[in-house]
Order: sequence, then structure tokens, then C-alpha cells
Amino acid sequence: MSILDETCTLANGVEIPRLGLGTWFIDDDKAAEAVRAAVRIGYRNIDTAQAYGNERGVGEGVRTSGVPRDELFVSTKLAAEIKDYDQALAAIDGSLAKLGLDRVDLMLIHSPQPWDDFRGGDYAQGNREAWRALEDAHRAGKIRSIGVSNFQQHDLENILEGASVVPHVNQLLVHAGNTPADLLAYCESKQILVQAYSPIAHGAILKHAEVRAMAEKYGVSVPQLCIRYTLQLGTVSLPKTANPEHMRSNTEVDFQISRDDMDVLRNLHDVDYGEHSAFPVYSGK
Repeated sequence: MSILDETCTLANGVEIPRLGLGTWFIDDDKAAEAVRAAVRIGYRNIDTAQAYGNERGVGEGVRTSGVPRDELFVSTKLAAEIKDYDQALAAIDGSLAKLGLDRVDLMLIHSPQPWDDFRGGDYAQGNREAWRALEDAHRAGKIRSIGVSNFQQHDLENILEGASVVPHVNQLLVHAGNTPADLLAYCESKQILVQAYSPIAHGAILKHAEVRAMAEKYGVSVPQLCIRYTLQLGTVSLPKTANPEHMRSNTEVDFQISRDDMDVLRNLHDVDYGEHSAFPVYSGK
């Protein structure tokens, strides 16, 4: 069985494919073809966000993929700046309109803080309001499952205090060199599935000597090793690419990393994101 056939089951019984296509940095006019290419290869899990500016293209790719809508798992994210119930409700409808879909399979709050104040001020009340909007849209059948992204344990606890639905997903930066073990364990204890974005560290890990040597030992590429690592952590892995060759090779992860090598990868900490350190999620906050 290929990784493309494997699924996880969310706490509400919805199945999500274990390998997905991330679409950050894929331009709107290129997104439809990237999605169609991924679906042809066998991907059934497509991830976008309001902030990516490509929901229109992703939706077009989904609708023109030739695969029935109910065979595809489509996720998007509420813009990190929206911390208000009415604005969140309007933005949810805005995403559906842009995507051209009558429902999405998963919608997340993109970040507990607006990007220009990432890991900064107190947005506890705003997050509870945005969450209430997601719960209401979920109840109305517009969203099959709901979750968060970039949420730390205290952010999750804030949501849980007043939630009628426990977040089904927390999408986090997880890769060899950035493994938030305590947060992963907390999410597991609450039946919150973790999705790993940037499993290849936005490309930063490709030059890492120790990781390259380990990939050679297994006879795989560095991206394949890194994707396999996130899968063995129990996460859903979301490598981003618009290149069909990379999409294909990213699915060739039918090997097992030994327990000792998993520990080595888990304990790596020295990944340099280079120019990408300018992005809040790579800034080390």
C-alpha cells in the first residue's frame, strides 16, 4: 500500500490522507495545474489558506481534477489577523466562494496571533471568537472538521475552556531539527491530530551533513527521509511543491527509519533557515 492510500481518523470520525500537498508560495495562476498534477499522481489531500492568496486557483484545480469532490480532502485557513466572530464568519463564506466549493473538509485558525505580532500580545478572547465562528460553520455543514495552526499548549487550553468542539487538528512546523515533543504529546493526549508543515524545513535541511549522510544510508533523498520522519512521528505530512517530479518522489517513502535514527533526527536543533528566517514561523519565536 502506498502512503497515498493511508489515512488517519480525526476525533470526529473524518478520515484525512496521511500525505498532503502544501501550496504555500504557489501563485494563484499556477495553483490549479499544481493541484491537478498532484491529483493525477494520487494525492487526495490539498492544503491552502486565505493568506496564500491562491484559494481561487486551488479550488479550480479541485473542481477540474477529474476526481469526485468527496474523494478529495481540502483544507484552508482563516487569516491570522481575524480575531472577531462576525469577521470570521464572513471570511469562512469568503473562502468557500473563492474556492468555488460548497464545503471544505478542514478549516484552521492560521495563527494564535496576527503575523505582525507573532507570539506577541494577548489575543485569547479573539481566538475564542474565531473558534466559535468555526464551530458554527462546522455545525452548519460548511466545514467537516475544524482546527488550529501554530497553537502552543496555552493557546489550545484557551480554546478548550469554552469550546463545544475540541480542535480536530493543530498544524505545526515540525521537521528534523524542530520537533516540539511536549506539544506533540499534549496534542495526542487531547486527540488533536498534528499536521506537519514544512517537513523539509522550507529546504533549509537539504544541506545538513548529518541528515544527508543518513539519507544515503537508507538509499533515499533528504526530502524522502524528512517526510518519512514526520510520518513516523504520527503526523500528517504536508510537503509543499509545484513540481510534479518532486510530488512523485515525495510519495516514495515506503521504508522504515530505525528507532536510533529517529532519536538522532528528533534531537537535531541546528537548522539554519537562511533568508527564510524573515518569516514569523521560522524566526525562532
